[in-house]
Amino acid sequence: MTLQEKKKAFIEEWGVLGPKWGINKTMAHIHALLLVSEEPLCAVEIKEQLDISMGNVNMNLRCLVSWELIKGVSKEGQRKEYFRAEKDMWKALTCIVKKRKESELTPLLGMLDTLKNSPTDDHEKDVEASFNFDKTMSDLSMFAEKADGMLDKFISAENSWLLKGYRMMIR
Repeated sequence: MTLQEKKKAFIEEWGVLGPKWGINKTMAHIHALLLVSEEPLCAVEIKEQLDISMGNVNMNLRCLVSWELIKGVSKEGQRKEYFRAEKDMWKALTCIVKKRKESELTPLLGMLDTLKNSPTDDHEKDVEASFNFDKTMSDLSMFAEKADGMLDKFISAENSWLLKGYRMMIR
């Protein structure tokens, strides 16, 4: 298998995996291309290599930058913006966890807090159902708060001895 064939296979597989961790297939393809590129690439180079529209490239580059999975860089003597992927997979994973937490867990916690703290209508006929609902919301809220705390610890643990030890074990 040639290097180009290996890169193409990786880009395709990363595109399949991307939606499983919260990004669309094209965004994953661009991320994979930047991961395997020796040099930063500009939007036009990405468009040509992946055969996608310029609008699609620009939209997905902005998303990848917001996820902190890629960074814009400049090249001396060039006016175009170039992009490079974060190649430290632990940093990339931390960025993904942080973004997913912000987009999924934080809104859930807000909604659960609202439901827990809003009084149930006094004219509720089924008191037991109301009690069961409130208990379920309370239990779910407690679970979500614990998950939120664990994710906060994971995100901030980048320099901790625990993560360093784990990283050493798997490398």
